Amino acid sequence: MNILVFGKDGQLGKAFQNLIPKIALSLNTRVQYIGRNQCDLSNAIALSNLLKVSQPDLMINAAAYTAVDKAEAESELAYAINAAAPEMMAQYATKHGSTLLHYSTDYVFDGQKEGPYIEGDQRRPLSAYGKSKAAGEEAIEKVFTNCSSGQYAIFRTSWVYGDGANFIRTILRLAKEREELKVICDQYGVPTNTDWLAQVSLDLVLDSQAGLRKFTSGIYHAVPSGKTSWYELAVLAAQAALDANIALKLKPQDIQSILAAQYPAAAPRPANSCLDNSKFRLALEEDGDMSKLQHWNKAWTKEVQTYVAGLARDGLI
Repeated sequence: MNILVFGKDGQLGKAFQNLIPKIALSLNTRVQYIGRNQCDLSNAIALSNLLKVSQPDLMINAAAYTAVDKAEAESELAYAINAAAPEMMAQYATKHGSTLLHYSTDYVFDGQKEGPYIEGDQRRPLSAYGKSKAAGEEAIEKVFTNCSSGQYAIFRTSWVYGDGANFIRTILRLAKEREELKVICDQYGVPTNTDWLAQVSLDLVLDSQAGLRKFTSGIYHAVPSGKTSWYELAVLAAQAALDANIALKLKPQDIQSILAAQYPAAAPRPANSCLDNSKFRLALEEDGDMSKLQHWNKAWTKEVQTYVAGLARDGLI
């Protein structure tokens, strides 16, 4: 089996690099990790050539244009990476019977729904970034329509954190530098750890012998259960740092909550980023391997606390 992982330098790509070597893959399995230096996904010719040479059985597209505000001025580049490149991967998969895993975002919704979004809810992206990711989803679905060869999963996720720059690390850096910090309290979602996300992704597509298994193609909401706000997450992260004996200038109780309207940004964000994950859980239950649900059932609060403790242990705060 040939596995191609795109986005090796991003948070999720790094998680796959840590996870895949721990899986008992067969001796003839070949894994390639692709970053921008190996293949610029905005270059269609380069991507086409890579796919022809690598002949992947499994493509994991953890790459994306994620500069949300910058995308307002670079929408063409965002579309090339977030929509055109995944479409090419999907076309390869249908022609060669391959499996495609692609990652999307809560930003494909406008955040106006009262409760959690389900996979079939209408896409209404607010920003250029969200529109490019929605276009990527639609392109993959269109390519696979009425095709009997290949399979795909689009994993929508939210508030990702792992090995790299993210909201939690920014909050902890600022809490060491400042005595005052204001964080938005009226945008809701759930933080998703990249190690968890990589694990549950492979739980869906690999069998007990680490070979590819058949699953129902479509969109899956790949987020932990629960709900919080950016403000509540900041308070939790700061407290976890204190519990790990990290000295902060800013105490958790001194973090101030503000409304999103008080923090202007170039690109609008959805107020409600909550995603219903029951479809994904049912898909894992149907596999019959209860060990997979052990990964699924990890509480997001505990995951954040463990993550912060790890940053403290490694001297990264």
